[in-house]
Amino acid sequence: MPEPEKKKAELKITGMTCATCAVNIEESLSQLKDVTKAQVNLGTEKAHVEFDPAKVTLFTLEKAVKDAGYDVVNSEATIKVGGMMCATCVETIEAALRALPGVATVSVNLGTEKAYVTYNPSLSDLSDMKKAIEDAGYQYLGISGEVSEEAEKKARDADLHDKFVRFMVGFAVSIPLMIAMFVPLPIPMHTLSYVMLVIATPVFVFVAAPIFRAAWVSLKNKKLSMDVMYAMGTGVSYVASVMGTFSIVLTHEYMFYDTAIMLAAFLMLGRFLEARAKGRTSDAIKKLAGLRAKVAIVVSDGTEREMAVEEVVPGDVVVVKPGASIPVDGVVVEGESYVNEAMITGEPVPPLKKSGSHVVGGTLNTNSVLKVRAEKVGKETVLAQIIRLVEDAQGSKPPVQRIADVAVTYFIPAVLIIATASFLLWFFIFHETALFSLTAFISVLVVACPCALGLATPTAVTVGVGRGAELGILIRNGEALEVAERVTTVVFDKTGTLTKGKPEVTDIVPVGVTEQTLLSLAAAVEKNSQHPLADAVVRAAEGRGMMAEAATGFDTFGGRGVAATVLSETVLVGNRAFLNEKAVAIPGEIESRIVSLEQEGKTVVLVAAGGAIAGLIAIADSIKPTTREAIAQLRAMGKEVAMITGDNRRTADAVAREAGIDTVIAEVMPQDKAAEVRRLQEKGGVVAFVGDGINDAPALAQADVGIAIGSGTDVAIESGDIVLVRDDLVDAVAAIQLSKKVMGRIRGNIFWAFAYNVALIPVAAGVLYPSFGIMFRPELAALAMAASSVTVVSLSLLLKKYIPDARKGRN
Repeated sequence: MPEPEKKKAELKITGMTCATCAVNIEESLSQLKDVTKAQVNLGTEKAHVEFDPAKVTLFTLEKAVKDAGYDVVNSEATIKVGGMMCATCVETIEAALRALPGVATVSVNLGTEKAYVTYNPSLSDLSDMKKAIEDAGYQYLGISGEVSEEAEKKARDADLHDKFVRFMVGFAVSIPLMIAMFVPLPIPMHTLSYVMLVIATPVFVFVAAPIFRAAWVSLKNKKLSMDVMYAMGTGVSYVASVMGTFSIVLTHEYMFYDTAIMLAAFLMLGRFLEARAKGRTSDAIKKLAGLRAKVAIVVSDGTEREMAVEEVVPGDVVVVKPGASIPVDGVVVEGESYVNEAMITGEPVPPLKKSGSHVVGGTLNTNSVLKVRAEKVGKETVLAQIIRLVEDAQGSKPPVQRIADVAVTYFIPAVLIIATASFLLWFFIFHETALFSLTAFISVLVVACPCALGLATPTAVTVGVGRGAELGILIRNGEALEVAERVTTVVFDKTGTLTKGKPEVTDIVPVGVTEQTLLSLAAAVEKNSQHPLADAVVRAAEGRGMMAEAATGFDTFGGRGVAATVLSETVLVGNRAFLNEKAVAIPGEIESRIVSLEQEGKTVVLVAAGGAIAGLIAIADSIKPTTREAIAQLRAMGKEVAMITGDNRRTADAVAREAGIDTVIAEVMPQDKAAEVRRLQEKGGVVAFVGDGINDAPALAQADVGIAIGSGTDVAIESGDIVLVRDDLVDAVAAIQLSKKVMGRIRGNIFWAFAYNVALIPVAAGVLYPSFGIMFRPELAALAMAASSVTVVSLSLLLKKYIPDARKGRN
């Protein structure tokens, strides 16, 4: 039986506070029978799930997340529907929309003729809903309101406001309570304790409620999370205070009311700062998404009609006015204008677009009206593909993340053991007071922070991949980042990668005729050929303003040459073998010139007319302007550089010399390039292959890292582990430098997260107390805990400003 087709869903999660939350959600999703993969990114607060849509629904996935104690944020749309008559129509439309894999809830209102849909845009979009409504026999009349981004921002702002209010109330009450503990007051201690109980209880409940709620959900699902530990720490402080107030086992000296509230307030402050910082990690995606046009002006039967961009279909002609974003990928059918493509390609100079030019959705029309025929719309556009690739990459985990994942698994049980042991040792072995021992117990619980470990990788990957997208470097996944950093050998395809991929005439050597006559004769014959060399000859003639003569009796001869009759003369154009075959003598001085040109890496085309040699034309595929610079930078980084090509050895060596490459693998058929890459890998190298993504797919796949070069807006998104939007080899160097920077930041984050816990947990347990009298107060422990997560996220955010050395001083 064939493998069932898998679907990939992206769920926006709310309620995560630490790394164990991510692990809990992953486990809950993975336990579903037909879910094959589940990854949760704490930094972006998203779950990436792969599943069998025939057996698992979006509702099932969301239920698994909610059962783990978290929630899912979906997009919302209000769709106008025409043709409804009765309640049966309502049921039909609801059923049609509910059958879509990404739809969570549907409610159709017959009175307002609207369908209110909650959906997951990674599975189904508005074009899918339009099709479902129309297939059911009704009319899709457009969108009444698209509120997904607004809803997400509103939810985030509400969450931040809630945390802000809680920690502000906590500090406003706990600080006076703390002062009251140290300033002599004219009331008895037992009376003060009752006053504190009355004041502190409602505040404690308000500030700590989210922590206890999350802890309860975790325990109900038989999971240990940091919220359980924080609830224990704050709960022990509060309960001990109550017991001291009423002299139950403990005395009045156990007044922890201020500590309990301040602990909860610091936890809320930490989560507020963390959430605000995390909200900035996906700025690159927000910028890309912001490029998408919301409406399009479509021309139909001579009239212009404004509609939502989701309603445009391939073949529609859209009018793009100056200053407007182009809403679709397509071809200009009328008008001329400069289009700013910097937001997609990074190129600062807007190219001129005219009839026949390709344009990309999200780019900006600058100075004149264009009419564009839509070719790709919605999720098929280059911008949509880039956004999807970046989002997928941000949700992936590089192998180094496994270190943190394993550590988090054992972290909480280990901390509980250390906290309990510290209490028992200080109280029973070292005979310290219960107050001191309890303080050590609480401090260990609140100072420990696996959140920093959990955030170390995903925040750096999210920001790094987003930064890459801003630079025109699209990284497919976290693994590509990690492998690219370790690359030892970079192999370049020649044609279209090192070179421009467009042969040009470089030398014209006439024999017995003028240059103009020689080129005119050759162009007259070659204009009938589709060969790239023939195209170069024709373009050279046109560039000199020549009109090629008419040719008759055109014929080809097995790749050796072509022949035709021009001005009653038989004209032959081809290689030596072809002219020898046609009994055309080649003088010795011409033969020497041919050899000299070939040693320069040029292809020589011979021209004969009337049975005699008329001259030769040299054609070369010149290297790109930035090729030498890119190769020099790679060599300066200590990378071995090689070139692979199907060209003859002489031509290949000439191009390699010009580019500055020592290792040349020539005369290799396209299908054998992958085998050559494998040979380099077998020698122990970590190989990156750089190609144009057209005929290099096997080699790109075989390499440890495949780097596919796009050509401006014509990006082969699916062709490599790393895709370069710009046709610039310097970006291949920048991609390796970016990966090194991101991986360095990940390792730095993990180091600081480990170092923080390794250093502060023993201090909180009291190891410095016997020698130095140093003991953590629980409030300071909570502040340090908050600082660790914020530090890791902030370090990752520094990547937003990173410019690879290869790109410094360049646009």
